[in-house]
Amino acid sequence: MLVRRTFLLSAATLSAGGLASGLRARTAHALDYATFVAGVRNDAIRQGLDAGIAARALNLSVPNPKVLKLDRTQPEFHLTWAQYRQRVITPRKVADGRSAVTLQRPLLDQALTRYNVAQAAIAGIWGLESAYGTRMGMFGVIDALCTLAYDGRRAKFFHDELMKALRILGMGDITPEQMIGSYAGAMGQPQFMPSAYLRYAVDMDGDGRRDIWHSTADVFGSIASYLSHSGWVSDEPWGQEITVPDTLPLAQLGRAHFRTLREWMDMGVRQIDGSPFPRPDMRGAVLRPDGAGGDSFMVYRNFNAIRRYNPSDFYALAVGLLGNEIT
Repeated sequence: MLVRRTFLLSAATLSAGGLASGLRARTAHALDYATFVAGVRNDAIRQGLDAGIAARALNLSVPNPKVLKLDRTQPEFHLTWAQYRQRVITPRKVADGRSAVTLQRPLLDQALTRYNVAQAAIAGIWGLESAYGTRMGMFGVIDALCTLAYDGRRAKFFHDELMKALRILGMGDITPEQMIGSYAGAMGQPQFMPSAYLRYAVDMDGDGRRDIWHSTADVFGSIASYLSHSGWVSDEPWGQEITVPDTLPLAQLGRAHFRTLREWMDMGVRQIDGSPFPRPDMRGAVLRPDGAGGDSFMVYRNFNAIRRYNPSDFYALAVGLLGNEIT
């Protein structure tokens, strides 16, 4: 019994010691985070942010565990283009998009008039980024960015974005409580990072604020502004589905290989219905994302403008196709 009691005592002591050690570690971590947040607050105030706004925005005690979990366990998807297309451009997404576009057509007209950016591109991005404004994320942007700046994989990047987000609060366009977005700090209906917001967001409704969370006019204007600054060409489409002969060499494919449509027609490329292209002097590149036997596309300069929004061929193709479907 003596041996047994000794063992139990030792186990209890070890357990208590482990709990105490864990408690000290958590306390030290919280103190380190409090010091970090205080430094951010002081820097923001030195840069002109109102102390009251800084206190509200940075009333944070510990890093957000959900943000850290999502940042560290991002799933890797290896989808084919056909799988991605089926997943992203669903019948429900198309139906919802048509209803949303019908309701907001005057604002899309306004964005087109002001920026000469196609309504389809604006609506396609709106649909993919936030399901037409219905899914903006539920994280406080300052909380998420502060967590990632303190304990993330790309601390410097997120620290820069955090300071820009605080600068936006100082402009009065949004309150700290209403500045919501993704776990990585992408904000509002167009999912702009703070740096993109500062460069491209616009006040299209004229109320004195650039509100990409609640003002559909500002959302459309900001997306159009982004695309316009990314090189959008007003008199060209983004791209189109095509037919490609199997004899077309693989080395001729890809975004880097621009040729005139006349040259592509000489190589057997045609529109999806088999007809010739109406503007043979226009230049484009051929994409076959799944290789021979899959979809084929002719993409133009505006495809690259969409890729500036998100540098993925799949994303840009989905924006273009969804936009065509819903507008």
